[in-house]
Amino acid sequence: MVTLAKSMTGDHPARPCLVLSNVPDAGGLEKARMMGIPTAVVDHRNFKGDREGFEKALNSELERHAPDIICLAGFMRILTEGFTGCWAGRCLNIHPSLLPKYKGLDTHQRAIDAGDDVAGCSVHEVTAELDGGPILGQARVPILPGDDAAALAARVLVEEHRLYPAVLERFVRGDKTPVQLP
Repeated sequence: MVTLAKSMTGDHPARPCLVLSNVPDAGGLEKARMMGIPTAVVDHRNFKGDREGFEKALNSELERHAPDIICLAGFMRILTEGFTGCWAGRCLNIHPSLLPKYKGLDTHQRAIDAGDDVAGCSVHEVTAELDGGPILGQARVPILPGDDAAALAARVLVEEHRLYPAVLERFVRGDKTPVQLP
């Protein structure tokens, strides 16, 4: 989140207007405040399984800040078709695999267990299908002999910090041509 927000300077056509989290003690909230970015929390645990109520509260907070685009990062909730439909074409997510491989959780371990020689990350548009929207960019990371999930995740995170800002800048300018980082 910090890298993405810091990328939105100079002639970048976007500016961060809100960092919204469903986790009250998420580290990104304090970092955003220190950068002068407004923050808000909608704790999903307060809704006790009421996804519609949770998403209504998310929408209410988002509408107060009127973003043109939503960039999900570390948001580990599955969103309903109602929510994704409201933000269709305006909501991006970063995922730690080379989609369409390894949707969902535990992507690094799954790639290692499968014997893959490369992993990576993808930025995609958010749709009702989990990690299934159009892919807007990918970065590849070699899986090295002896890698465990933590070592691979650390190298993938470096590429996530390069990829997401590159995709966002293109996307905001109306260019959906996929970004391919080496």
